Amino acid sequence: MRVTPTVIADVLIIEPRVFGDPRGFFFESFNQREFNAATGTDFTFVQDNHSRSEKGVLRGLHFQLGQPQGKLVRAVRGTVFDVAVDIRPASPSFGKWFGLELNEHDHRQLWVPPGLAHGFLVLSDSADFLYKTTDYYAPALERCIAWNDPTLNIRWPLDIEPLLSAKDRLGLPLDVALLPI
Repeated sequence: MRVTPTVIADVLIIEPRVFGDPRGFFFESFNQREFNAATGTDFTFVQDNHSRSEKGVLRGLHFQLGQPQGKLVRAVRGTVFDVAVDIRPASPSFGKWFGLELNEHDHRQLWVPPGLAHGFLVLSDSADFLYKTTDYYAPALERCIAWNDPTLNIRWPLDIEPLLSAKDRLGLPLDVALLPI
């Protein structure tokens, strides 16, 4: 696997070795030992999630206060624009974001460590999105930053108004979302 750092410390692009021939392809989508060695981390994943969304759906920017989740994310069908936002107050990149297109063709993954907010926008007609988490989902601790928070100024590749869940329509400004529960 190849690991590429991003503009946010600890956010990494993971590119697995893909073996292909006229019949199709094979790759190891996750190997705990190799992941830990390549990323220099010692996280264990406890939950796998799978979502399917239609074009224009924007999910996020989600995080959990007090029980942060690291996420290893990938698109297994379709294309998404994936975003990580550094919300670690002591981080030199606090308030910065990184965006990357993930799709079914190049099999890239993004490692979003605990302490960051995460979201994605579906660019294809639909997309299946998988992510492994380092901690369990805790609805009482979940927070949502507004996808269009002007302090973040995320450049989403939008040509229409995004489709948001009721929860995501109630996203808060960054400074308010980080207030203690």
